[in-house]
Amino acid sequence: MNFVDFQAAHILTLIPEITLILLIPLIMALDVIWPESRRRQLGLVTAIGFFAAIVLALVFSVPNGENALLFGGTLRNDLASFLFRVIFMFAGGITALLSLDVEGLGRKGEYYAILVGCVIGMNFMASAADLIMLYLAIETASIGLYVLAGFLRDDDKSTESGLKYFLFGAMTSTVMLYGFSLLFGYTGETNLYAIAQSLKNGDVPTATAIAIALMIAVGVGFKVALVPFHFWTPDVYEGAPTPVTAFLSVASKSAGFAVLVRVFLIALDPGATQWSPLMTAMAAVTMTLGNFLALPQRNIKRLLAYSSIAHAGYAMLGIVALSKDGLAATMFYLLAYVFTNLAAFTVVILFSRVAGSDEIADYAGLSRRSPGLALAMLVAFLSLGGMPPLAGFISKFFVFAAAVQSNLIWLAMVGIINSIIGLYYYLIVLKVVYVKPAPEGAPLIEIPRPYVFALGVLCFAILFAGTAATPWYNWAVDAAKSLF
Repeated sequence: MNFVDFQAAHILTLIPEITLILLIPLIMALDVIWPESRRRQLGLVTAIGFFAAIVLALVFSVPNGENALLFGGTLRNDLASFLFRVIFMFAGGITALLSLDVEGLGRKGEYYAILVGCVIGMNFMASAADLIMLYLAIETASIGLYVLAGFLRDDDKSTESGLKYFLFGAMTSTVMLYGFSLLFGYTGETNLYAIAQSLKNGDVPTATAIAIALMIAVGVGFKVALVPFHFWTPDVYEGAPTPVTAFLSVASKSAGFAVLVRVFLIALDPGATQWSPLMTAMAAVTMTLGNFLALPQRNIKRLLAYSSIAHAGYAMLGIVALSKDGLAATMFYLLAYVFTNLAAFTVVILFSRVAGSDEIADYAGLSRRSPGLALAMLVAFLSLGGMPPLAGFISKFFVFAAAVQSNLIWLAMVGIINSIIGLYYYLIVLKVVYVKPAPEGAPLIEIPRPYVFALGVLCFAILFAGTAATPWYNWAVDAAKSLF
């Protein structure tokens, strides 16, 4: 391959990111040119841009099996990074659709531009093969997310959530960066695969390697919302604009897992026997604490926040299994979780838009006020609870099976018990929706067409991933193999 062909291959790999970079000035230009009456279409333009980037990725950027290092070894083009990038862009497209009719967001070009910037950062997080590129990508995504969480400046809860998210995020990011610097100081390398080789050669003392793993776990644990770094989640989820909460719960969490996979299962893999007991304990505590704290919640966004913490614990089962099957199970779990949680938050957005409330008690009689919306909530919540034949059931089956195959039977049992607890509070919400009568005079809830499209796609994906899981799981298996 000559130099020109080599550069062309690199550029084609980044076609989705180039498309998104070009989308930002387009959004800002339309925001200036269009009158206020047309600016609702900014969300449609953003969503179309995201879906176009996915199509271009499928046409030009699918790895050919070489798993090549790009641009001086800073990025790696493998199927795992491709899968994560598609997840982020899909979540960004759906979030743009969900934001159309949200007051304070739907007609703001800068909101959509920041959203696109966050996805670009997440894409590079998933592809990074170098510590410097990884940290730059993390900060690119994180700074945008801080702004999005506090985007509604006239809303006290939104500004509070943005400030809390920024302060805690900056603190944990600093600790993680110190871990990165120690890793470079002892190994003299920034490439993740070269660092792994240095650890195999014994260049880093055992005590230091454990300390480095702990410091990096602080930063990654914050992104994923693992206990004890979960404390920000309920307040930020409740205070942030609901579409931003939806995006945080799926895209930011998936990006955190992408970093966790790259750093712990690649760079720090030679020291897995040292950090895996800690991660195993964190997984068990995370799913347990998340579920038990969700039980007394009366606010739907706080309930979904604690549910999100619990699901981070479930997804960790595949990581601590320390196997390719376990990694594949985690990737499949994240894919199913994206579909499911976005569907749940779509219902929350539509209900809140009419009722002006996020209290669970106010969902009484939703099945009579909007049968379609109640059905979508039923599908989403039963999937979150792990009921067959939905995506949530088969994804939990895969992570539990991976834990059992790695002789972590006790951890799989903890996961199963927690799934039963989780199903209980999801059913409590559905009881309010389907059994309790609607308040007298409560208006019917109409669903705008973009939301109908989003809910239709998400519910179909939940059902399809649950009933025809083999193609999805095989894709996840191939992605797991491509990392090594």
